[in-house]
Amino acid sequence: MTDKRDLLILGGGLVGMTLALAAAKKGLSSHLVDRADPASLTAESFDGRASAISTASWRLFRHIGLEDTLEPHGCDIAAIAVLDQMKAGRLDFRPEPHEGTLGRMFANRQLRLALHEAAAKEPLIEWHAPVDVVSRERGEFGVSATLADGRVLEAALMIGAEGRGSPSREEAGFKMASWDYSHRAMIVGLDHTRPHENVAWEIFYPDGPFALLPMLDGPGGQHRSALVWTVDEKDAAGVLKLSDRAFLAEVHKRMGDLLGELTLNSARSSYPLTFQHTAKIVEQRLALVGDSAHGMHPIAGQGLNLGLRDVGALVEVLDEAVRLGLDLGDAQVLKKYEEWRALDSLMVMGATDSLTRIFGIPGKTASAVRRLGMAGIQRNSWLKRFFMDEARGISGELPELLKA
Repeated sequence: MTDKRDLLILGGGLVGMTLALAAAKKGLSSHLVDRADPASLTAESFDGRASAISTASWRLFRHIGLEDTLEPHGCDIAAIAVLDQMKAGRLDFRPEPHEGTLGRMFANRQLRLALHEAAAKEPLIEWHAPVDVVSRERGEFGVSATLADGRVLEAALMIGAEGRGSPSREEAGFKMASWDYSHRAMIVGLDHTRPHENVAWEIFYPDGPFALLPMLDGPGGQHRSALVWTVDEKDAAGVLKLSDRAFLAEVHKRMGDLLGELTLNSARSSYPLTFQHTAKIVEQRLALVGDSAHGMHPIAGQGLNLGLRDVGALVEVLDEAVRLGLDLGDAQVLKKYEEWRALDSLMVMGATDSLTRIFGIPGKTASAVRRLGMAGIQRNSWLKRFFMDEARGISGELPELLKA
């Protein structure tokens, strides 16, 4: 049995699901395939995982009709404070009141719930999950995927959105620059006695950043933040095995009394930190989006936002192709998408990697130099504006879906 649509999106995570919805708004139909069980991804528990949604990404969610559903669940990021090991020389980013926020923090579960609800209602999306893909085919006139249950899904264009281990990318033989930072990110939710005042804290240590991200208060009014703490790989297993009390003591050493007394509100989880970037993101009737194309360090919280900019650009290119009567898998159509995304992704990837390395240099001299540089940025309104625009995702050539 076959069922042909415009797009065959392999990977139904945050980026793949958003792509399917954005494409549907332009009249493009899709098969959306994911191996994960939607029920497990939206189970009623907070696991500490959260995402910073930039200004531009929020515009994308608004354009695809998710604003009303998501708005009550997002915590505004009013300011970002950057410190080097809690030493003097703090760098503050705070936009003018008329400019809005620097972004919004959402529990990943809330993002998934909103996306899943919208996709289930969209007739142009045929959602297949949980299911495994056993084979992929890309030919001169179309693409197909055979599922484990025997169904064959056909489309004009295949999109790899499976994440860092993308089988679509691997099968296509894309060359990729990659390295392991030999560090691991510890993720957990915190309750604290002092309000965060909508400030995101980025405290840099030689092992990596220690980020405190503001979340909405809990059901009992308790103040909440999400913690992303980078530790050396050799220490990761030991940190995970610490008792809650010992873990919180280590956390307190790194943040002091910024947020008062601390308790955990979720289980601890972790993932290894790596860099990977493909030399190209298109092949015959195949385009990559999100972490399938570029996986970065979470130092600036830009991974998901970079993937959502991929979504905006790809949908705009495909919409233009339809208006011009072109095949969605046409090589020139895909080349335009690749060229559009090349500079932005390279700049963001390069910047996050450079920050990771600069702040990872140990020693008092290196710390003094960093704080001197931070003080210079603090006094320079142009530089602060540049970095805030980058954080909000509003610099460069934006797709229409990411514009106000």
